[in-house]
Amino acid sequence: MRTMEMEVKKAQQGDLDAFVRLMRNLESQLYGLAKSILRHDEDCADAMQETMLKAYKSLTSLRKPEFFKTWMIRILINECNQLLRNRKRTVVMNELPEASNPATSYYGDYQKIDLEEAVNSLDETLRIVIHLFYYQDLPIKQISEVLNISKGAVKGRLHRARGILADWMKNRKEEDVSYEPI
Repeated sequence: MRTMEMEVKKAQQGDLDAFVRLMRNLESQLYGLAKSILRHDEDCADAMQETMLKAYKSLTSLRKPEFFKTWMIRILINECNQLLRNRKRTVVMNELPEASNPATSYYGDYQKIDLEEAVNSLDETLRIVIHLFYYQDLPIKQISEVLNISKGAVKGRLHRARGILADWMKNRKEEDVSYEPI
């Protein structure tokens, strides 16, 4: 039996240390997923806290310990979506629009953009699938279960996202080419 499954069973029997070990083991992966959805560290911390609390309270309802990671990801995505819904209802008064930020408008397109930024610029549905597949190493079947969509939809989103990222990389390479006189 795998270590994670044993830890889950211990945690389900009330071993708080086992639960803490499980959370520490998944913390960076879950945070990365939250960051790809929410983009703000404060919101990520809130989502992580709520996810851990809900998981702890309902751990005994998890029937198959081998699906603990998938279960945690599903709770986190639901928490992130709830925060996004709440954010839409909140009006921020002191936030400047992007164009009025002098650093952004001065540097514009000249700032270095890496692949992670390209992934973060994807539409949320594509970004989540890319994150789960490449960063979390989840198979397509588990991604379809976590997101409650068909395997075909997962494959389609992966295909679209890869195409967008490939175009982005191609365009970046063309921009980097410079012609200097000999």
